[in-house]
Amino acid sequence: MDMNNEKLLKWLFETNAIRVCPQDKPFWYTSGTIGPYYINTHFLYGSEEKANKLLAFIDREKENVLKCPERILEETMKNYQSDAIYQGLIDEMCAFIKNNIDVNEIEYISGGERRDWFFSLIIAKFLNKPHITIYKDLAAVVSIDGKTEELRKLNGESVLHIADLITEASSYERAWIPAIKNNGGRIKWSVVVVDRKQGGGELLKSYDVESFSMVDIDIGLFRRVLDMGLINKEQFDMIERYILDPKESMAEFLRKNPDFIKEALAADDKTRERAKLCIEKDFYGLNIG
Repeated sequence: MDMNNEKLLKWLFETNAIRVCPQDKPFWYTSGTIGPYYINTHFLYGSEEKANKLLAFIDREKENVLKCPERILEETMKNYQSDAIYQGLIDEMCAFIKNNIDVNEIEYISGGERRDWFFSLIIAKFLNKPHITIYKDLAAVVSIDGKTEELRKLNGESVLHIADLITEASSYERAWIPAIKNNGGRIKWSVVVVDRKQGGGELLKSYDVESFSMVDIDIGLFRRVLDMGLINKEQFDMIERYILDPKESMAEFLRKNPDFIKEALAADDKTRERAKLCIEKDFYGLNIG
C-alpha cells in the first residue's frame, strides 16, 4: 500500500469514517444483525458533526433542483478551504482519477443524492467538467460554468460517476445508471472512496462500467491498520472471523456471550428495537425468545 493510502487510512479512522468496535461489543446494525465495524465515508468531510450538518443543508436545499448544486458547491468549497482532512481527500481523489482514467475522455462527472455530492460537485469543478446532479427520483440537472439547467439529451457522452462508497451497487442499478442512460449518455467509470467488497464492482462490470476504489474493505486493509496501531490484535481477530463468515462468526460470539442480547434489550430504544428484530428474524439460528 502506498503512502497516499496510508494517509487516507489515518483520515478514515481519525474522522470515524471507519469505526471498529471493542472486541467484546460488536455494533448493532439497522438490519438487526451485529458486526465489528461501521463505515460512514461521508465523515471524511471532516467529522461526523460536519457531515451531518451538510446532510441537513442538502435536505433544505434539494427541493430547488436547479439551485441545489451551486449551493452545495459553495458549501463544500468553504469546507475545502478550512478543513485539512477534506482538502487532502479531495486532492487525493483528483490525483487518483488522473492516475487511473484519461481525463480528456471524461465528458461529464455525475453524483447521486445525497452523499455522492460531498465529493462529486467539487471534483467536477477542479477537473473542469460539467456536473450532472442526479436526484433519487431520477431527475437530473447539469451545471456548466456556474449555470445549472435541466439535463437535455446527451449524445452518447461518457460520464464518470463519483460516490462515497459502493456496497452492492443497488443505487447505481436503480437510479444512477438509468438516469444517465435515459438521457442518452453512458456511465463509463465509477470512482468511490471505499468499496465494501460486497459485489458492487462485479455488478458494475455487468453494466460495462469500470469500477475504481481508493480503499477496499478486506482483510488486507485491517491487517495494515493493525500494523499502523489503529486497532489492536483482538479487534483484528474479530474482524478477520467476520470477513471470513459474517453469520457464523457473530453466531459464535452470541453463543459465548449470552448476556449480550439481554443487555441490548435493556438499552436505549434504538438498540432495543434492533435486538428485538434479531430475535424475531432469528438471523443466527439461536432460537432466542
